Amino acid sequence: MHGVCEMCIAHVLHPASYVIRTKKEEERMEFDVNGFDEYREGNRLEAKKAKDGLPQSLWESYSAMANCYGGMILLGVTENSDGSFSATGVSDAVKLQKDFWNTVNNRNKVSINLLTDDDVKILQLDGIDILTIRVPRARREDKPVFINDDLINGTFRRNGEGDYHCTKAEVKAMLRDQTEETADMKVLEDMEISDLNAETVHAYRNRHAAYRNDHVWEGLTDETYLERIGAVKRAKGDGKLHPTAAGLLMFGEEYRILYEYPEYFLDYREMLDPTIRWTDRLQSSSGDWTGNLFDFFFRVNSKLAKDLKIPFKLDGITRIDDTPVHKALREALANCLVNTDFFIPRGIVIRKDSNCIIIENPGYIRTGKDQMLKGGISDPRNKALMKMFNMIGIGERAGSGVPDIFAVWESQGWKAPEVEEQYNPDRTTLKLSFEKKAALGDGNFTQGTTQATQGTTQGDTEIPEAQDLPELELAIISLMKKKPTISQTTMAASLNVNTNTLKYHVLKLKEKGIIERKGSSQKGQWIVKL
Repeated sequence: MHGVCEMCIAHVLHPASYVIRTKKEEERMEFDVNGFDEYREGNRLEAKKAKDGLPQSLWESYSAMANCYGGMILLGVTENSDGSFSATGVSDAVKLQKDFWNTVNNRNKVSINLLTDDDVKILQLDGIDILTIRVPRARREDKPVFINDDLINGTFRRNGEGDYHCTKAEVKAMLRDQTEETADMKVLEDMEISDLNAETVHAYRNRHAAYRNDHVWEGLTDETYLERIGAVKRAKGDGKLHPTAAGLLMFGEEYRILYEYPEYFLDYREMLDPTIRWTDRLQSSSGDWTGNLFDFFFRVNSKLAKDLKIPFKLDGITRIDDTPVHKALREALANCLVNTDFFIPRGIVIRKDSNCIIIENPGYIRTGKDQMLKGGISDPRNKALMKMFNMIGIGERAGSGVPDIFAVWESQGWKAPEVEEQYNPDRTTLKLSFEKKAALGDGNFTQGTTQATQGTTQGDTEIPEAQDLPELELAIISLMKKKPTISQTTMAASLNVNTNTLKYHVLKLKEKGIIERKGSSQKGQWIVKL
């Protein structure tokens, strides 16, 4: 999905802004010398002078790109005040290339070498030598990629146009994702089976029995049944059965779940009437229901499906006239739950309005966005939870859920779903629009942006309407209109957000074609097109 054409600069620079034109994944970035004048720095492109050898910042960019989307580093290139590039060259390209290989293979400097010979090339531009370094996105097993033999202080990520030090929380999240045994498999030895909600357990068993009639586990005791599905396990310490983290999340009560996951929070928001802030809201912390994942899934799934103008009938778990749209919504919701990092703040947020459903969960995409859109590989963050959902007929097709959702939306003639992956904090967003795509030509849409029909801008994107923008981006636009020369640092302070967050949303506004920077970072000004 979102293939990178050789000379589509917007695609090269910002993976969140790729135009979806094909299901073929472009696995490798290429630098096209012939299009040099069109390149600009961004999340996936970094230019460095390197006149006197390898700059220290090179390794920060290597770590940052590897821990995010991958990218390209150009040595012997400088960025001009207007954002364009000039080739300044390197004094001895062969020696610089050799020095690079020696350093990248030094474990005291770089935690892992992700590159092959084809990733580091000497190219000529108007007779001037430059060195190009293509950095792939690291596998989750290899993250975090860090430098200077310093896991905490040497781990970087990309945000906007720069590299930033990862927080301890970000590093810990990457370390959690390294192992094959996912966090939800942990045995909670300080909890007992009685800490699980018996009504939820029985409701689950009833759904399992309806989905798998006469299953051999039907006659098992609750204790044995829970062990079979992975909700409880024997602890090595006392040899007794205790809940697993997955069992607690699925069948526990919110106040008990918080013992293991202090950041745990589930939030469903429905806004069908613009005159009312919330026409319906369901929160795990309300205290009038269990607050666990099983009950949340079925309550929210019912709410998501109830207004669909598509014939649907469900008798227990037996599907009657079950449509692909209903199945896709179940898949999207289940995918959110089994891929959430429950240790990260802000929790799960599901938003529904008359035109779209937005599903957000903490955690980056373990396989990477390209692979997720392509399908075929299942790598859930919570494998035990996924098994439990699979056993009651939810999310049965491992690794194909997201492509199936895209296919269903295409068959309905709706705008293509939008997937956005962001860092600091790690978060994944899926937007499912119910608006027809006819007014937008061929149905190819930019990921990570809201599409509208207000006219087009460069890069095949269209300017969204104001009401489609996040509140923070609206506030940024307001400040830019009031003072076009305002700096990003001043905006961040005015809006009480950190600079990296501000830069991320400024970048998103640029990608959407809403704002433009004229002139240098010191003497230029913002142009607002909305």
